Amino acid sequence: MPAPSTLDDVVAGVLRDVAKREAAVSFKEIKARSRDMAPTRDARAALLRHGCSLIVEIKRNSPVFGPTGAGHSSIEALAQNIEAGGAHLIACQTERLRFDGSLADMAQARAAVELPMVCRDVIVDPYQIHEARCYGADAIPLQVGILDQARFEALLDRAESLGIAAVAEVRTPEEADRALRAGVTVVAVNSWTFDTNNLNRNAFAEIAPGLPSEVIKISLGGVSTPRDLINAASCGADAVLAAEAVMAAGDVLSATRSLATAGQHPACPSRR
Repeated sequence: MPAPSTLDDVVAGVLRDVAKREAAVSFKEIKARSRDMAPTRDARAALLRHGCSLIVEIKRNSPVFGPTGAGHSSIEALAQNIEAGGAHLIACQTERLRFDGSLADMAQARAAVELPMVCRDVIVDPYQIHEARCYGADAIPLQVGILDQARFEALLDRAESLGIAAVAEVRTPEEADRALRAGVTVVAVNSWTFDTNNLNRNAFAEIAPGLPSEVIKISLGGVSTPRDLINAASCGADAVLAAEAVMAAGDVLSATRSLATAGQHPACPSRR
């Protein structure tokens, strides 16, 4: 079955998957399990390191670039190389429909390292938040553009009740305004459109100046080189997320180190 391409198809597919999993493990059970988990790792502190923090995303596939090369190594080895390379957080793409990801990948990665773990998925249902916590999520994205305000705020509250750092993922100034009205403290500007997979390299520079100084700002998408990272930091990024630039590299440790070193260089702009 081909991967879904439209927003409605993606959300419908996610909800079908959630329903299947909930039929196997009830909401009551997954909720109880999530509240018995050990405390989360401090994702906010990792995002506020001196310089520009680096988040490296483990992903097996991409609707834009195709297979990333992540399948050539074990998930544990990838995570360990990312940690050894100096990344401050690891994100794991867990969406099955478009990225061939899984929660099991995230659990394996988290067990192999000490870094906080970001669950990268299309989260539209409370079940997913409890489920993500059970598999080790320390932070999750909430995509403002696909959620009405009441649902967005309800999911935000639920994540925070579990000690999970909720990252409001936005693509327009209007979505950023909605996120701020909900009281978020971490905003990620995604330069990739959700439905057409087009890249707007200016998205962060257009949106970040309108965000309050106390909000943690992440540039998501389009960071491939140390220069890209420095440019994002100069526009106010506290952190950047890199995926294909590391996953497709022959040497994951070296690729991570190159970006992490740029983010910690004395010349890199920093809020501190």
